Amino acid sequence: MKRGILYLKWKAVNNITANREDIQHRVIRAAIKSGRNPDDVKILLATKTVSVENIKSAFIAGLNIVGENKVQELKAKYDYLASDNTEMHFIGHLQTNKIKDVLKYASCIQSVDRPDLIEKLDQRLQYEGRKINIMMQVNTSYEESKFGISPENALSLAKMVSKYDTLNVTGLMTIGLFSKDINKVRKCYQLLKNLQLQVQELGLVNFTGNELSMGMSNDFEIAIAEGATMIRVGTAIFGDRIYPDSYYWNEQKDLK
Repeated sequence: MKRGILYLKWKAVNNITANREDIQHRVIRAAIKSGRNPDDVKILLATKTVSVENIKSAFIAGLNIVGENKVQELKAKYDYLASDNTEMHFIGHLQTNKIKDVLKYASCIQSVDRPDLIEKLDQRLQYEGRKINIMMQVNTSYEESKFGISPENALSLAKMVSKYDTLNVTGLMTIGLFSKDINKVRKCYQLLKNLQLQVQELGLVNFTGNELSMGMSNDFEIAIAEGATMIRVGTAIFGDRIYPDSYYWNEQKDLK
């Protein structure tokens, strides 16, 4: 029995290693095809429901950015994964009553999308006497199942967040449309890139805005072609989960 368990673990590690290498090669090809430097595209490990052991297997070869959707998973895995070389990002919808907890573990919050969250984050950070990196989440697909500020209100939110020096806005994040229609998916990423350029033109003080977190296992090549600097990959590295990515990224469902 013990030998069988060890074999399964060995097989899982080898699968993750092979998947990771495949993803890295695909990123390189997609970047070069788009006339970009592959080094400008980071891979974030989307680790919702993924075990600590499997996450560590993916750390080899410099993959060190972890993204969690739920505060309780971020908390549970933090002590096992945190190090000087690891970045822990929160990429799910953040309720204001979870702010204190997420600030203990995340080095970046990618899902800032509304004024009340910005105000509450600032209040807590002022109390703790520190700053944090954030990204503004934009709902470029206009889907009710997803959170994010609407594209029409993104510039107003950017102007608001720039007033809070506790928040360093490193860029924008979006979840693309789950569709086999490449053109519809591409439009989501083109829209985020255009919004980034518009925000950068404003010259806001604490808005470095260089990051574009967009693209996942099924569409990251499209995102890279449209300017992604960070892709969020889970299934393509860790293997199929019980449900498809669309289930894990139905954020309204997570609140029920």
